[in-house]
Amino acid sequence: MTYKFDFVKRSKLFFLLSGIVVVLSMVSLFIQGLNLGIDFQSGSRLDIAVGKKLDVEKEKKILTDLGYKHPNVRVGGAEQDLLIFRTDQVLSKEQVQKIKGKFSQIHKKEIGIQEQVVDPIIGRELAKNAIISVLVASLAIIIYVTIRFEYRFAIAAVISLLYDVIFTVGMFSVLRLEVDVVFIAAILTIVGYSVNDTIVIFDRIREQVERIQPKKWEDLVRVVNEGLHHTLVRSINTVLTVVFASVMLYLFGGESISNFSLALLFGLISGAYSSIFVASQIWIYWKWHSMKKGKEKLAS
Repeated sequence: MTYKFDFVKRSKLFFLLSGIVVVLSMVSLFIQGLNLGIDFQSGSRLDIAVGKKLDVEKEKKILTDLGYKHPNVRVGGAEQDLLIFRTDQVLSKEQVQKIKGKFSQIHKKEIGIQEQVVDPIIGRELAKNAIISVLVASLAIIIYVTIRFEYRFAIAAVISLLYDVIFTVGMFSVLRLEVDVVFIAAILTIVGYSVNDTIVIFDRIREQVERIQPKKWEDLVRVVNEGLHHTLVRSINTVLTVVFASVMLYLFGGESISNFSLALLFGLISGAYSSIFVASQIWIYWKWHSMKKGKEKLAS
């Protein structure tokens, strides 16, 4: 049987592309690291309510003139009238009052400032718990999928899941996007989506295995291609739906969840890719290797 698109025939290309993505992500993480937000390091956050639409560069200059080199600022609020200034220093009351006075002087009105001092212990604890959650989830997936399908499906699903996490974290490292507690929530959401999509595809592949009873490489190729073609439209429609929702959240959801939406967008796209082009390809080569070993044992 011929297919308009033979997934298995192009598997080496998929492995190459995936390998490049993983290497680039790891290199970026090693060289640049992550742009950790205030949730993971001690410091202060000032929400400066100016009351009118802000010009970021002008507001940055005010802070630069006060001695804060390359200030970490962004604009928030429904009317883009809130300046959010983050620093790894724990600001004293005198420093906060000095900033307030300078902004009030420049804008010729009384400026309101809300200060938050962050202890990094809580953020680090959340990060540690998130890592533990991913590891426990991976173990649970291996156990469940092994019982429901077979261990090769289970390991392939977990490798696919880890690829999605590495891709998303790597993108945040490459683009120097801020990593905060909300980002961790996005990673855990991505894990759930990726596993769901992969298991749906594996379930269809398993049906084809039971129907075709593969004995040779060509049979396995048919199994995987038919399984993927049967679920392809469903996978594309699902990812387009959630990607559209993520884009809308990013555009209109406000500054506070913009990084969550962006991480979700990266993860959803990666999840759809890895389920189709990574997990199933790992399984077919591993399955074929096991079948060849079985034949060799019988022959001997």
